[in-house]
Amino acid sequence: MPCRRVTVAARVGIHARPATLLSQFAGAQEARVSIAKVENGVAGEPVDAASVLGLMTLGAEHGDEVEVCADGPGEQDALEQLAGLLERDVDSDPAA
Repeated sequence: MPCRRVTVAARVGIHARPATLLSQFAGAQEARVSIAKVENGVAGEPVDAASVLGLMTLGAEHGDEVEVCADGPGEQDALEQLAGLLERDVDSDPAA
């Protein structure tokens, strides 16, 4: 299962609009996608990226590092696209 660590760019962290956009994207993928908050270099308990509530319970704020993992058909593409969303401030980006 490929994983990638990225820094949360959204000024509000993974909350409200960013969590909704991420969960909608993850839910549309064939691959199962998960996200875990990284603290002291260690990834915590992953949550299903298709769950808004799960994403919001991570407590990931602007500048925090998270680990995104994908498993299944199209996993690499899903991983890269989700990482790209996390690396943009989707809360202030009208193209998001």
